[in-house]
Amino acid sequence: MSKQPAPAPAPAPTEAAAAPVEEKKPEKKEKPRAPKRRIQVYKLYKVESDSLSRLRKDCPRCGKGYFMAQHGNRLTCGHCGYTTYTKKS
Repeated sequence: MSKQPAPAPAPAPTEAAAAPVEEKKPEKKEKPRAPKRRIQVYKLYKVESDSLSRLRKDCPRCGKGYFMAQHGNRLTCGHCGYTTYTKKS
């Protein structure tokens, strides 16, 4: 019986080949947000002696109680999104 030499061990894999290197993704920065401003209800009405008058237009779709927001060239309802544009002077 002749002894045969044991086979040579396989070379050890390098670290780069063994596990792929994961690149870290840059963290997303949150953009600063402006605080929400809620309008006070008393600014929507004007009290004159015994009468009460509304200072802003009501939404024609939603009815009374839903006021139109005043922007530069339009009036918009925040509830349903109805928009009317004003004429340029």
